[in-house]
Amino acid sequence: MEYRTEHDSMGEVRVESDKYWGAQTQRSFENFKIGSEKMPMEIIYALTMIKKACALTNNRLNPSKMTDEKKAAIVLACDEILAGSLDRHFPLSVWQTGSGTQTNMNVNEVIANRGNELAGKKILHPNDDVNMSQSSNDVFPSAIHLSFLLGIEKSLLPSLRRLADTFLRLEKENDGILKIGRTHLMDATPVSFSQEISGWRAMLDNSCKMISSAIEYLRSLALGGTATGTGVCSPANFGESVCSVLSDIAKTRVCESDNKFHALTSKDAVAFVHGALNALAADLWKIANDVRFLASGPRCGLGEIIIPSNEPGSSIMPGKVNPTQCEAVTMVALQVQANNHAVAMAASQGNFELNVFMPVIAYNCLRSVNLLSEVMDSFNVNCAVGIKANVTRMRENLENSLMLVTALSPEIGYENAAKVAKHAFEHGLTLKTACLELGFLSAARFDEIVRPEKMIHGY
Repeated sequence: MEYRTEHDSMGEVRVESDKYWGAQTQRSFENFKIGSEKMPMEIIYALTMIKKACALTNNRLNPSKMTDEKKAAIVLACDEILAGSLDRHFPLSVWQTGSGTQTNMNVNEVIANRGNELAGKKILHPNDDVNMSQSSNDVFPSAIHLSFLLGIEKSLLPSLRRLADTFLRLEKENDGILKIGRTHLMDATPVSFSQEISGWRAMLDNSCKMISSAIEYLRSLALGGTATGTGVCSPANFGESVCSVLSDIAKTRVCESDNKFHALTSKDAVAFVHGALNALAADLWKIANDVRFLASGPRCGLGEIIIPSNEPGSSIMPGKVNPTQCEAVTMVALQVQANNHAVAMAASQGNFELNVFMPVIAYNCLRSVNLLSEVMDSFNVNCAVGIKANVTRMRENLENSLMLVTALSPEIGYENAAKVAKHAFEHGLTLKTACLELGFLSAARFDEIVRPEKMIHGY
């Protein structure tokens, strides 16, 4: 292995010759060999978009320092990173400095070294040029906001809408099919299967609205605040100008925070948005549980729906098929809820002018976005689209339910209706036979009142 010598303010460091990073990245790489979790590439790409926007803005505001030549070299290097061709040059662990400074410098150093190579001469310094008008303290939280926002807009919300659309289709296809409702895991009054599906669909629709509303807080960026929120070493209008450029590069709207002291130290926006993801996880868990319980069996469970058979379910029991997609959903939901706790705790740890839990916030937020997006698509394609009603089993369960007795309450009173249900259960009778034996109604009147199709809506 061949090495070259890089230096920073602390001295010289050896770096592998085929790597574009510099001394500060190398120090972090050597000093934080902790875990297998690497800084997400979404953060690297967000930082790179910010560096590109800053170079363009600095060139306009201060062309004597950010010359056209420097700007061009930075932009070319940034474009290569954004194209994914330099991914291997970002090796740092999540478990590093809590400000994300080492990852910010990793990006600065790669851009500087690659930019110099493209220019054919050494014109870029990672701090003086690539990091001009910036600090890790305003750049890294801005990268968290931007990467989280883009992940939700481009991945999570489309996945969520696709699953909601599937349930809307199923809702229409199963209109008019009656089944027994259940509360407390016990028989309740009838519902239509389309009504039950509509509840699942509405959960996803509401989550879509809540998340879409919450991400507006991510659009506010700390750029221009530099080290402590004062904007030292940055032009007075830098934040506003760079956000305008960044909006074009990222193809989403971002803006300058109106209070940089808040933007640097508080992580309330990411905690709030992740809370909306946590709510989505809770709903997905409920939906997955409903689906797997309704599909349980096939002969000794509820068996009211049929879901796709994707793979053998047992290494010892031939022919067994399990609701594996539902299990994946519930495991992801559990992980997202664990991530939410980590994000909330980390967000509470701002001290004075800076939060120093930012890498773990970034990692967990982006992990949740990716897990939720992918599990919703997997569940949709491999399970939800193939859900079919077992109409025969639904009808059998409905006709055998004691809770149809509820329809008798307005006619014979709650207590007498309870006597009918109890008598039927204890003696293994139908509700109709029990009602006739107790002398509460005639057969004709019972048939007139107890009609499940009239029990799925109000009078």
